[in-house]
Amino acid sequence: MMHLMQSPVSFKDALGHGMADKRIDILRQIGQGGSISQAARAVGVSYKAAWQALDTLTNLAGVALVERVVGGVGGGGARLTPAGRQLLATADAVQQARSAVLVGLGEGGDADAAVARLSVRTSMRNQWPCTVQAMESRGQIVRVHLRGAVGAVAGLAVCSRITRESAELLGLRPGLPVQALCKATAVHVLPLAAAGAAQDGNRWPGRAVRVSRGELGDEVAAQLDAGVQMVGFAAAGSGLRARSRVVLAAEESAIVLAVV
Repeated sequence: MMHLMQSPVSFKDALGHGMADKRIDILRQIGQGGSISQAARAVGVSYKAAWQALDTLTNLAGVALVERVVGGVGGGGARLTPAGRQLLATADAVQQARSAVLVGLGEGGDADAAVARLSVRTSMRNQWPCTVQAMESRGQIVRVHLRGAVGAVAGLAVCSRITRESAELLGLRPGLPVQALCKATAVHVLPLAAAGAAQDGNRWPGRAVRVSRGELGDEVAAQLDAGVQMVGFAAAGSGLRARSRVVLAAEESAIVLAVV
């Protein structure tokens, strides 16, 4: 099943992915039914996706959360370890505390969503609230088409490429609000004249606002024509300057999705 790890327990890390995805639900179902396959069916994901969820939680927590039960009428199953039960109790307490704070502030709806988006802490400098528009399944890969959800971001079109299991665990579907994230170092900036014809992947025209020269590349902050701010990197000595017309490009696999 899952072997005890030597790293310290970190429920904070394990819960850092938020309560909106299905990982905690899978763990809860295992605690109730004693079966990983039954938990997968109850949550609505594949058996493989359920195992991926358990692997992720175990890696983040640094300790085994589930153990195998051998024998019995049903031929064995699975049960939560003490750490697994403690993680569920912690998850419930976190959710209750968050709800109590929002109720006390009289917040809800859009304000609630904004608080959730702002609570995501990551090194990724490009972050945009989006809505899932459509999904294309291609074997084990799912292409997720997104559109900016609010304000100036509404003109942004993004495509992300993720695994089928990740799409299941996040519960992705058209209309679902998500947060799209991308590292600045994964965004390539080219002069508009040198960008050439459209290719696969995300490509956004815009105008450079700030350019910082660097030995390993020129950092470019740009205002996209879609109305979004974005940061990327051009080749060192690119010659780009403020107000230069540029195209920013990122591979679909470089776009990370978070459900908040």
